[in-house]
Amino acid sequence: MIAIMSLTSAFDPALRAIDDALRTLFAPAHSQRQAELPAENPLSEQEKRHAAGLMRVNHAGEVAAQGLYRGQALLSRGAETRDFLQRAAAEEGDHLAWCESRLQELDSQPSRLNPLWYAGAFAIGAAAAVLSDRLSLGFVEETERQVEGHLTGHLQQLPAADARSRRIVELMREDEAGHGQAARAHGSSALPPPLPTLMRAAAAVMTRTAYWI
Repeated sequence: MIAIMSLTSAFDPALRAIDDALRTLFAPAHSQRQAELPAENPLSEQEKRHAAGLMRVNHAGEVAAQGLYRGQALLSRGAETRDFLQRAAAEEGDHLAWCESRLQELDSQPSRLNPLWYAGAFAIGAAAAVLSDRLSLGFVEETERQVEGHLTGHLQQLPAADARSRRIVELMREDEAGHGQAARAHGSSALPPPLPTLMRAAAAVMTRTAYWI
């Protein structure tokens, strides 16, 4: 009986990781924080399609963030690092819910390739965690730096009248900056020069694809 319980406990983290993945990809997202958004303004059909494409990209990015953080947390070596990653993932879950809700308001839907974005990010996160917690936190810091710049670009591209999407992106950008700073405070190490470039290239593929699919 003890042996069975020990075996079950050993599989608990993997089972939780599977449950997290299924919830992220197939269950409605729920936010722990309520985003205070301005009233809806009239948008032309072209503006709605463009805003929906950008918010679909943002939603896909949040799906990938869930995969990254969950992969890192699963194989992190220190409890403090694991707790930080799990808290960050929970906050990113708010972003997921906000983007999902906004897509519904824009009569659109998330990327059909979300399982691919999640799986790829999970694999990257798990690989980083295997190497070291400091490198894993370095991935968080670099990811958030790039995402912050990406969201700034979206604020420049979103229709001026789309105040609701713009506010969501502003709130997300504030959180991403905080996560990057927190990762640095937890002892992140700088990534080797090729990795940030490769991360930007992978993000470019995702953003260009998720805008349409």
